[in-house]
Amino acid sequence: MALKFMTAQEAAEFVNNGDIVGMGGFTPAGAPKDVPTAIAHKAEKLHAEGKPFKIGMYTGASTGDSCDGMLARAQAVQFRTPYQSTKDMRAELNKQNVHYFDLHLSELAQNIRYGFLPKPDVAIVEACIVTEDGEIVPTAGVGNMPTFCHLADKIIVELNEAMPACMRGLHDIYEPADPPYRKEIPIYKPSDRIGSDCIKVDPKKIVAVVKTNRPNEVGKFTELDETTKRIGDNVAAFLEGEMKSGRIPKSFLPIQSGVGNIANAVLGALGENPHIPAFEMYTEVIQDSVVGLLKEGRVKFASGCSLTIGADKLQDIVDHIDFFRDKIVLRPQELSNNPELIRRMGLITINTALEADIFGNINSTHVLGTKMMNGIGGSGDFTRNAYVSIYTTPSTAKDGAISAIVPMVSHMDHSEHSVKILITENGIADLRGKSPIQRAHEIIENCVADEYKDLLRSYLKTCPTAHTPHNLHKAFNMHEAFAELGDMRKATF
Repeated sequence: MALKFMTAQEAAEFVNNGDIVGMGGFTPAGAPKDVPTAIAHKAEKLHAEGKPFKIGMYTGASTGDSCDGMLARAQAVQFRTPYQSTKDMRAELNKQNVHYFDLHLSELAQNIRYGFLPKPDVAIVEACIVTEDGEIVPTAGVGNMPTFCHLADKIIVELNEAMPACMRGLHDIYEPADPPYRKEIPIYKPSDRIGSDCIKVDPKKIVAVVKTNRPNEVGKFTELDETTKRIGDNVAAFLEGEMKSGRIPKSFLPIQSGVGNIANAVLGALGENPHIPAFEMYTEVIQDSVVGLLKEGRVKFASGCSLTIGADKLQDIVDHIDFFRDKIVLRPQELSNNPELIRRMGLITINTALEADIFGNINSTHVLGTKMMNGIGGSGDFTRNAYVSIYTTPSTAKDGAISAIVPMVSHMDHSEHSVKILITENGIADLRGKSPIQRAHEIIENCVADEYKDLLRSYLKTCPTAHTPHNLHKAFNMHEAFAELGDMRKATF
């Protein structure tokens, strides 16, 4: 069946008001660009004519500005899930103009298949290869593409010429069966491959192929500062100590690392530590630092859902594709974040907290408990099922006006029952086997910034004797001080 090539504007006509659209990719890596932009322009034109136009939007995780940003500014989105990180989309959902429901990233594909959520009408995906018999080869990100493509009535493919066809072979596409027919997912180590190198669909569903030539909209990471470097060094020191104690095997265990500058710093510190052996990764996002560690032999293999890397690193992979094809695999997020696999392989998970409290509860999502930042992402998938779960955070923000560690988190995403280790630039709090009051002292003494230690000690003195000592009248005094006075240090207990 011949492919139907057309412009992005022509392809956008297949998307109607009220449709639910599944966008491919994971982070800006592999996310569609030209067609979402054309849909945004279509929405603006219809709105100017007084006609309604909004879509429901499923993704893998965040996307780029040409997708989330353009659609948000065009007020073209009715609802959005499961994760976002674009400024304009964040503003729209915090104004309740977009109905956003946060979701563990491993769950979206199966929730749609189970019928808990409506199936997508249209799938818009980016590919480096699309064939007349219905083979679609993703580019730098997979996300939920297989489920979106299988369930949607119409598929629009952006054939991105900036992503060479030699990327075929990096992917491992597999969808588990739904209960009661589901069997074990036969991945026992990060390098196992169990599926296909492409997504196979009924070619009749491919209603449009749009040729593009657009690099991924992956932003640059800032240079490491002293704080992020010290956090990375503390994580490496903790894991080195766990190996020496025998709690982590001498052969080490696979690493999962979150997204951002702290994650890059942590991986860099692990790579530089001579006492930590070369290790494997089983994670969502493969970042810049991993490419260098693979070339140096410090990372033996990296399994992820996307290559969220700069253009120079992506070009390095393309230039040495025969080397990297045996060392990288990209999977659907239903596999990269799967609890069965996380627990089976014994992952060491390292994620970033927006806010922690003195008892070890973690807020990953909401500023002052109300304003959504990005979303829970995959951190819950990994934290709850980890061999050992680590959370990292700088101890302060806004030049010290905010303490990342407070008496009670203003929103809880991960409870004390799942969080084992908390690390800041100041030190390490090992929360395993400790009561709430013991955890509080451990966190205050080892992780809290010096200017907040006495304040948090004073809070504990106001609390009644109880298993988890909280003063419900004062638990949010630090948040209130920041909201009213711009500085948590002005709180009183």
